[in-house]
Amino acid sequence: MGIGDLRLSTDGLPDWLDPVVEAARTVRPTQLSRFLPPEDGRGRQSAVLILFGEGPRGPELLLQERAGSLRSHAGQPSFPGGALDPEDGDPLTTGPLRAALREAEEETGLDPAGVQLFGVLPRLYIPVSGFVVTPVLGWWRAPSPVGVVDPAETARVFTVPVADLTDPDHRVTVVHPGGFQGPAFTVESALVWGFTAGVIDRILHFAGWEQPWDRAREVPLDWRA
Repeated sequence: MGIGDLRLSTDGLPDWLDPVVEAARTVRPTQLSRFLPPEDGRGRQSAVLILFGEGPRGPELLLQERAGSLRSHAGQPSFPGGALDPEDGDPLTTGPLRAALREAEEETGLDPAGVQLFGVLPRLYIPVSGFVVTPVLGWWRAPSPVGVVDPAETARVFTVPVADLTDPDHRVTVVHPGGFQGPAFTVESALVWGFTAGVIDRILHFAGWEQPWDRAREVPLDWRA
């Protein structure tokens, strides 16, 4: 499936992805976040690729660390993704699918032909940047080499075993001086927090993979975060 052949398919997925498929089919927007797209249509349409693969330690997710020089979310680990371009098409149909694959290729060097898109989560909103985000779910059916394409945008590209994300020892609550509190993960020498951690947290929960963890274990952020 190349970028020109956009469709969602659950055919041939590994059995361990069944709970994610079911969660994507049944989850409601308010179960994912309290920040939903403005009813007046404000917000810049964007998409992220939540790409599941099979690594040496089992199921894993592809993440990247944004460059520290970027204007928004600098230095934060994130899913590959970005704003929709006009050529991506309708933001309510295939536009987010095309944008998620295109941005992942531009940021990580991922070959979109090896990705099977199997679901889309409800659109969410990031108030601090004004992005309306469609999370697109993919299976890395034919893995390809990935790495930093443009150091001005991406500091590094890495995978995280799902086993580490579910490990209670890697789970914390981040506290921002501005009042934000949310789930976070200490994995692969990174602190994954914010929008990305919130979506991962909800996927783990609704897929039935979440293990009890100490929400009182806090990590403070500074104003630059």
